[in-house]
Amino acid sequence: MVAIPDEVKPWLDAPEFAVLATTLPSGRPHQAVVWVARDGDDLLISTVKGRRKHRNLEADPRCSVIVYPKDNPYSYVEVRGTAEVEDDSERELIDRLCQEYTGNDRYTADDGTDNVRIILRIHPEKVVTLIR
Repeated sequence: MVAIPDEVKPWLDAPEFAVLATTLPSGRPHQAVVWVARDGDDLLISTVKGRRKHRNLEADPRCSVIVYPKDNPYSYVEVRGTAEVEDDSERELIDRLCQEYTGNDRYTADDGTDNVRIILRIHPEKVVTLIR
């Protein structure tokens, strides 16, 4: 595991949108815009069990996440690593991210569904930055 440079941690701690790239069973890339949080040098992404990004990472845990701040879109941080799946049955991460990104106290899009929330914990193996 490698460390995330201090100068880009504020981007990962702020409500900046991220793009998660995984690999489809065909070998082609799959990308999804996601909310992201940081736990030390690990990145955390909330998703629903069984969604495409979850299935992709179960088959091949290698992934990449890129964040570029909206006030400086020519700068970015890319974190390449491997993901592991954690339970989020208490919905702690999705509700925290919802509050940070939208100002709402809880994430309501799962209400009335049988969605099971999980956390994708991404362990960095390579970090690439461009700061302008």
